[in-house]
Amino acid sequence: MGTVALAAGIAVLGVVGAGFGIGIATSKAVEAVARQPEAESKIMKNLILGCALAEATAIYCFVIAILIIMMLGQ
Repeated sequence: MGTVALAAGIAVLGVVGAGFGIGIATSKAVEAVARQPEAESKIMKNLILGCALAEATAIYCFVIAILIIMMLGQ
């Protein structure tokens, strides 16, 4: 069971990258809106799309970790 937990933990490490990506994207979007307030709607559309894609990557990592636990944990 220890190796299964280790494998699942490694699979979930992708969530860290998604978290950093969303944080960096949000900070850059706030900077962009501060510089050009008139472009806020375009910036927010792109921010939401990018965050959704990064979050999808995190969800895929979580699903892989759950599958590892279910398939190898038996």
